Amino acid sequence: MTDAGDKMFYSILKFILTILFGILFRPRVVGRENVPLEGGMIMAANHLSNWDPPVVGTYMPRPVAYMAKEELFSPAIAGVIIRNLYAFPVKRGAADRGAIKTALGILKQGLCLGVFPEGTRSKDGKTHKAESGVALLAAMGKVPVVPTAIIGTNKIFQNGGFLPRLQIIFGEPVYFEGKHNDKEELANFSKKIMDKIDNLIKINSQY
Repeated sequence: MTDAGDKMFYSILKFILTILFGILFRPRVVGRENVPLEGGMIMAANHLSNWDPPVVGTYMPRPVAYMAKEELFSPAIAGVIIRNLYAFPVKRGAADRGAIKTALGILKQGLCLGVFPEGTRSKDGKTHKAESGVALLAAMGKVPVVPTAIIGTNKIFQNGGFLPRLQIIFGEPVYFEGKHNDKEELANFSKKIMDKIDNLIKINSQY
């Protein structure tokens, strides 16, 4: 994430998407001040659709590196584009040590890692149980987690929504204070993150 060409590509695309999303979705963005602008951090969000990574990345006040399922990196040209957006592949359904190592390396560089703790998109629009991966990364990386609520992306071009007004809400950072090898503490922290995301959704759903 330090290559000048990557930074330029990312900045240009972010500029274009800011204009495009602003026209189409009239986004309401809350809590940018809660995002640390320096140092390693994790942005943890609920997952409603494939629109989530570009939408959150556009309005996050700093670049975000996402874990993305390895299938998205084929064909090769798609892989080049996605990598230039700081994404890296992860194998789903198994413990991918390479992806974990890459994620920890990103945090060690003082950068922002974007994750969707549920592991997959929600089919009913509700938040679901988080996997322990986000807690493990927070524990091993010793970084804060910013719970992030996404509202409306599941309605884009769908019946009853089509071009909904999107909302992105960044909550206050939370920190893991337990032991990284304690499964119960990891599970409790992952649940805490999802509870905070769910609360942000409930508070802001009236807008």
